[in-house]
Amino acid sequence: MTLCAMTAVESLVADMVAEGESLDALVADLDDDTWRTLTPAVGWTIAHQIGHLSWTDRVATLSAADPDAFADVLTTGAADPAGFVDTAAELAAADAPGDILATWRTNRAELATALVAVPSGTKLSWFGPPMSAASMATARIMELWAHGLDVADTLGVTVEPTSRIRAVAHIGVRTRDFAYIVNGATPPTAEFRVELTAPDGSLWTWGPDDATDRVSGPAVDFCRLVTQRRAPADLDLSVRGDDAAQWIRIAQCFAGPPGPGRAPRSTEMSTA
Repeated sequence: MTLCAMTAVESLVADMVAEGESLDALVADLDDDTWRTLTPAVGWTIAHQIGHLSWTDRVATLSAADPDAFADVLTTGAADPAGFVDTAAELAAADAPGDILATWRTNRAELATALVAVPSGTKLSWFGPPMSAASMATARIMELWAHGLDVADTLGVTVEPTSRIRAVAHIGVRTRDFAYIVNGATPPTAEFRVELTAPDGSLWTWGPDDATDRVSGPAVDFCRLVTQRRAPADLDLSVRGDDAAQWIRIAQCFAGPPGPGRAPRSTEMSTA
């Protein structure tokens, strides 16, 4: 069992490393002025995006390798739960772009090493419920992909989706009840069926085949939804059932209070 669990962790960490390298390639050759360009995340430049990822990689490494030091991070966060993540991004973004990039490279390499060294069955402390090393790697893939999409949108480039977004879709499905709870709503008792077309054309599914409420469509659109990188109106998703329709409006796979979401792109274009 230990071998199987570590194999799963190593596979997810490999995807995490690859996702980081993909985003690294987008920013590695940018000039300093471009690093200061605002992204679709309100108030955040590309420097904020990479600084945030770097900081999160560092504290995730502490969770995996130095739990006492991570407990201190939690204590600091408890003093300003609504703003300490933004504060950390602001501090990181103040550094020179070359330093931001170098620090991020170091932090994400250290996290990869730390996660594969976590003993099987160990739960890592986090800002939400404790999680396994596999779940931590999954969460990091999700954040890398989501913030990478913000950077790509800022630069006006399209990054073709890969099978790595399965991790994003998976955490999106698993956080269904969380999305209801943070919005002050009671989660449905019945499971939903989620059927997504993967980038390679295969079908990814979650939930019972006979579920009344269903969501289906391209996996990349579902990932854009649950990371709140696109408004539901901009996505090619088919939704059946009142509960599923409500979920689509509030879906959120990242920790913290309810996200503000993004305005429909048609609205942005008409008001530009």
